[in-house]
This record gives sequence, structure tokens and C-alpha cells, in this order.
Amino acid sequence: MATIQTRAIPKSYSLPQASGAKIASPSTSRLLPTGPAFVSHLRLTKHHGHSFDAHDDFVEKERQRWEELQASAINGEDDLGVGDEPETDDLLSLDPKEWKKHDYYAVLGLSHLRYKATPEQIKIAHRKKVLKHHPDKKVTTTSTPQSTSSLLQGLNLNTNDDAFFKCIQKAHEVLTNPEKRRQYDSVDHELVEQQEDTPTAASFKSKKTDFFKAFGPVYEREARFSRKQPVPMLGDVDASKEHVEGFYDFWYNFDSWRSFEWLDKEVNEGSDNRDDKRYTEKKNKSERARRKKEDTARLRQIVDLTLSLDPRIKRIKQEEKEAREAKKAAKSAPASGTVTPKKTKEQEEEEKRKKEEEEKVAKAEAKKAKAAAANAAKKARRAARAAEEAGGVNGSA
Repeated sequence: MATIQTRAIPKSYSLPQASGAKIASPSTSRLLPTGPAFVSHLRLTKHHGHSFDAHDDFVEKERQRWEELQASAINGEDDLGVGDEPETDDLLSLDPKEWKKHDYYAVLGLSHLRYKATPEQIKIAHRKKVLKHHPDKKVTTTSTPQSTSSLLQGLNLNTNDDAFFKCIQKAHEVLTNPEKRRQYDSVDHELVEQQEDTPTAASFKSKKTDFFKAFGPVYEREARFSRKQPVPMLGDVDASKEHVEGFYDFWYNFDSWRSFEWLDKEVNEGSDNRDDKRYTEKKNKSERARRKKEDTARLRQIVDLTLSLDPRIKRIKQEEKEAREAKKAAKSAPASGTVTPKKTKEQEEEEKRKKEEEEKVAKAEAKKAKAAAANAAKKARRAARAAEEAGGVNGSA
């Protein structure tokens, strides 16, 4: 059997002295049952009798309730026919971090309305999308069984399925904010594509293009940016002179609220450098001014092209010419008030020709009369000189 060796106590060792401290009396503390785990435990115990089978039945009923609620929203009386557009794979795979590149109208199923969508339509479309893509619903409808631990802890196992839901929330945030929506509508994806298809002078030379069908939608598209409302539209070929003049006067002095803040470059995340922020803000301000200037020049070119190709301008000029001629004819009418019937172009040319011939004859006769008078004066001067010479000879004799 092994022995345990101990060291001898040194002679200098002394027993420790008592500290005199007293042990505190026992006390009671109250523990508060809180936290998601306790809440899940209470829910399971109170509502489902601590039975997981009862909990599964409740989850299934909730799933059915969600579907019925969605169906009632789609088929209800307040439905405005929005939010039901098909969702492509590219749309569902949007990255929430690239939120400035998203088509928010497509996200909410409002591509067919876009800037014409009313706040009520945006609200209904958002509600439909939330009912369809809410992460809580995906948790209840997932085919993967939930574990007991996740049930008690209240964890969402499908955290990767809420990316598109974040896009929906961002779209709703932007489109329900008047200022942000105005900035987004200024650079809307569809607007940029439509501006690339603006008619040019070459398109009218190469093929027969209807002037009003080509330029009418252009001005309807640009009219939404006007600060002054209502905006005069292009009209038709029979538009009056006042309408045409008012149209071009308005568009040559067009006052646009369109802005380009949406394209501003974001300050680097995590940067607290004030110089970087000021530089970025200055750069964004100059870029907005440049884009605004380019947009004003673009619209002015469209108006110039429209004016040069407008078939009504020729008609208006002809009407003005006829009005001037009628006014001139009225001034030369007899004092009795009788109006001379309007002459045809052939009659006017014939009268003009006769007048020119009469003027030529009159000039010729005047020339002859002038020559005859000159000859007569010459003869008179000769006769006078001859008489003077004759008188002088008689006097000398």
C-alpha cells in the first residue's frame, strides 16, 4: 500500500487569526419568467395542452387562414386589379442590397400603371405581396419539419427566403413617400427606354410616319414633369391657330420639376471623413446640374423638331396670307359698301398683265410726247434766232 508523504510544519507557522466577519443572513430573490423561450413554452402549454400534435394542427389551420385571407384580398370588393402580375425568376432573385437598381413598380406588380398608380393601388398591391411573400407564412408552409428546440425558441429557419420580401418593403417605402417617389419617377427604367425611341427627322424621311401618332405620346410622357397644370397636348390636324401657338409657347417655356437625386453616388459606408462627404455631395450636385441641363436641351430639340415637321404651320401661314389679302381687298372696296367679288388667280394675273401693257403704252406715249415737245421747242428756238437775225439785217440797211 502506497504511503503519502507530507512535509513537516515549519516552526515559524502560526494559526490564522479570526477575521470577525459575520455571514450575511439568507435573502430571497424573485425570478421573472421572460424571454422568447418562456413565451413559446406558455403558448404551447396554455393553447395546445403541451401537445406538439395540437400545435401542428394549429399551424395547419393558420396556413389555411392565410390562404383564405389572400383569396379574399384578391377577390374582394376593394381589389383594384393590381399586384397580380406574373413574377419572373429574375424578379424573385433581386438582391436587397442593390435597391437603387430595382424596378419598384414591377416588384409590387404595378408595371402596367407605373407613375399613374394611385396611393390606394399601391397600398392594395403591397398587401397582396406581403400576404404572398411574408417570411412567417413561408415558415408555416415549409415542408421541413420544425424541431422541438426551434419551436420553443421561436426561431425562423427560413431566413434566406426573405430577400424578396425586403425588396417589397423597400418598394413600398419609396412609392409611399412623395419625395422619394418623385426622385424615382424622374429616372424610371421604362421612361429611359421610351426616351431612346423618340422620333427623329430621319424617321420621317425614310418612311411615311404619322406626325401626330409619333409625337403625341412623347408629349404625354413629358407632361407629367410640368410644374404647371394642365399641360396643353399636341392636338390634331384641325387644331386652331390659337391652340397651336399656345402649345409651342408653353413647351418652349416648359418648367420641369424633374430631378436626378436618385442617381447620386452614395458616401462610402463606414467613412466618417467629413472631406469625403463634402466631396461626394459637391460631385453629386454638379452631376445633377449637368443632367438637368442635358434634359432641358433634349426637350428643346424635340420641340424644335416638332415645329419644323408640324403640317399645321403651313396651313396657318396660308390662312394668315388669305386674311391679309382679304383685309387689303376690303380697304380698296367702293365707298358704297358693295364688296367686290373675289377674283380667281387667273383673273388677277390677266389684270396684272393688262395693267403692265397699259403702263408700257403710257410710257411710250409719254416718251413720244416728250420728244415732240422737245422738237417743238427746238423749232421755236430756231425760228426765234432766224427772226432776230432778220431784224438785225434790216436795221443795218
